[in-house]
Amino acid sequence: MEGRLEKRRPFYIGQLDFSLLIAIVILCAFGLVMLFSASYYTAQNSSLYNYDGFYFLKSQAMYLAAGLVAMYIVSRVDYHFFDKIRVFALVGTLLLMLLVLVPGLGVSRNGAQRWLGIPGTSFTFQPSELAKFALIVYMAGFMSRRPQTMKNLTKGVFPMLFIMGAFGLVLLLQKNMSMMVILLMTGVVMLFLGGVEIKHLLLLAGIALPILVVAVLMEDYRQSRVLMFMNPWESTEEGAYQLRQALIALGAGGVFGQGLNFSRQKLLFLPYGESDFIFAIIGEELGFVGCALLILVYLFVIYRGVRIAMRCKDRFGSLMAAGITAVIGMQAAINIAVATSSIPPTGQTLPFVSAGGTSLMIFLAAAGILLNISRNIE
Repeated sequence: MEGRLEKRRPFYIGQLDFSLLIAIVILCAFGLVMLFSASYYTAQNSSLYNYDGFYFLKSQAMYLAAGLVAMYIVSRVDYHFFDKIRVFALVGTLLLMLLVLVPGLGVSRNGAQRWLGIPGTSFTFQPSELAKFALIVYMAGFMSRRPQTMKNLTKGVFPMLFIMGAFGLVLLLQKNMSMMVILLMTGVVMLFLGGVEIKHLLLLAGIALPILVVAVLMEDYRQSRVLMFMNPWESTEEGAYQLRQALIALGAGGVFGQGLNFSRQKLLFLPYGESDFIFAIIGEELGFVGCALLILVYLFVIYRGVRIAMRCKDRFGSLMAAGITAVIGMQAAINIAVATSSIPPTGQTLPFVSAGGTSLMIFLAAAGILLNISRNIE
């Protein structure tokens, strides 16, 4: 009827970004195929996995199903709900990370205690994977209410630094410096997007750099990673062998690769080929072309995320979308850089692709938030 206002549907049941959804599903499906290819021989020949070649595939498929359900549910929930629970999410995540340090609850692997286990079961959960997104939600809520305050070092920046420092300290206690670096990078990106002045960010960088150097020097294994990265071909440091095998895998792949399932390095030559170094197996089997196409999909996801952040109608949603997109991009870049020996080994997953149940579920849930925000763009 003319002159009558048309009632708008709530944005959270509107049109979501289907191109982003399809890209994420493609990454997950591709990851499942490559994970099976990279892990079958290792699992079939190890008592740790009960000589079950399908061990990693079954585990990843279970977490993928749970993650897709979480993504769907979150995509239907008004993202402003997370603003209401941001303090609870922050404190709850920090408490879960502290529980990892409790004997009997924390699970230690490869000298690091990063996982929370349920007694009597094989289920483990890595709370630090949740920390990145809990920090994003809290900082987005804080800064969206105080845009002018963020230009003030004491009232705007210091409270955020205190929270980042608390998370960073717990991660150091867990011997998880790589996650600490990603979390701090996430915090810095959020501060920049939130309107913090460049001179304050440079000041923080000047303070953080010596702290990171000291943190590296405090632990022998961290020094070892830096030393072997500098010259993996001649280094006798533990772990240099892994870098060499990754580079051999990438070199053997050439332009078009050896073909799916025809990797030689996965035949017990390259450790963690299903997780930290899955990009090297992808390079060996699918070549430069396969790696380039995978990177293009990630770039497309980042493009859609940036587009959502720029077109969101409110500051909270915009900051949260930008933060989630930044984490996906940074972690993908870090994993690829490690596999190509561009930075020291970090032990971080390739989002949506490599083995890591907690990482997969949480990234999918975060993607659900991003999809939900896409319903509220101009």
